[in-house]
Amino acid sequence: MKLTDIKTYVVGNPPPHYGGRYFVFVKLITNSRVEGIGEAYCVPFDPHLVEKLLVDVFQRYLHGHDPHNIEAMWRRVYSAGFTQHPDLTMSAVLSALEMACWDIVGKEAGQPVYNLLGGQVHEKLRTYTYIYARPGDATDVYRDPDLAAQRAAEYLAQGFTALKFDPAGPYTAFDGRQLSLTEIERSVRFCRQLREAVGLKADLLFGTHGQMTAAGAIRLARQLEPYDPLWFEEPVPPDAPEEMAKVARATSIPIATGERLATKYDFGRLLRAGGAAILQMNLGRVGGLLEAKKIAGMAEVDHVQIAPHLYCGPVVGAANIQLATCSPNFLILESIERWDGFHARILRKPVRWESGYVIPPAEPGLGIELNEAVLARHPYSGDRLHLEMAAHPAPVTDPSAAG
Repeated sequence: MKLTDIKTYVVGNPPPHYGGRYFVFVKLITNSRVEGIGEAYCVPFDPHLVEKLLVDVFQRYLHGHDPHNIEAMWRRVYSAGFTQHPDLTMSAVLSALEMACWDIVGKEAGQPVYNLLGGQVHEKLRTYTYIYARPGDATDVYRDPDLAAQRAAEYLAQGFTALKFDPAGPYTAFDGRQLSLTEIERSVRFCRQLREAVGLKADLLFGTHGQMTAAGAIRLARQLEPYDPLWFEEPVPPDAPEEMAKVARATSIPIATGERLATKYDFGRLLRAGGAAILQMNLGRVGGLLEAKKIAGMAEVDHVQIAPHLYCGPVVGAANIQLATCSPNFLILESIERWDGFHARILRKPVRWESGYVIPPAEPGLGIELNEAVLARHPYSGDRLHLEMAAHPAPVTDPSAAG
């Protein structure tokens, strides 16, 4: 079996854009006509350039090779251009191509990928969702704890037992910072009202996006501890695992992080620093399925758990499911709500979500297929990136204006 061709897709994600503004998918084709799909997460360039990167890397390092030889392919791509260093752009491209190879290998073997990575451990996978806005909301659910508490009750009624929210204020290119007193008060109020709304029926996942310095994160964490969040997510920027470890040592709330890290080398630094109790690798950025499985194995040594990250399309979601199913230290899986809406329309058969859990597929490979007719009707033609940070420092709030 040899890889012979590649197709790429940049798909616009219609409003309300849950999961990002667009998704970048890839399909690899073999000389025996077996096809595999992958997805690249959040490459910081125009997605049509990402298409060209996928094609370039495929032609240089995968074309004509056997898709089973994933370790050899991984080393060639990781070392491309005399690099051998975690690079988020190359890692995302590599992740998409590697994921597609596993899809092919699974289909050729007639087995889901999780059976090829150690076999099924979990029969169902607990999931969580962000508390999302709704069209027609009179206020901002990310700033209004009353509305967030109401929305939390709705998610509980659907079957969710864990909810994530990020009320700590904007994330900017100039973080970390000290949160204002207003931002701290709002964060504490969110935790208090959400805990009152869900009681012991759901875990609270306090999300941030690296907004704080370690000192600022510790200051906030101590006020959140009475509400017992399951985790405090990426409280400081991802480039300093030693600073993340300072926060981990200073709070009883477990630290979760990893969305913006790539390869076992980044995660190795984090683990050696003692910077996290929960790893949130994104399978469309971390270096692929096998790399994520290696990281999960490294984490087991320190009794660290994994919670695969998802703020992209359902192909990464499907890869997350494969990893979670075969990983003993799996904790919880991120969902974009119930894997419905546009995320379901993209697929010929939607991910199976039941009462707060994903049921792993029995189909071979990743267990999903793209609906190319739907993809063709939703090309992305914008000029904004998948995710963007504020380009200016967060405004300073006058404490005298609070209340």
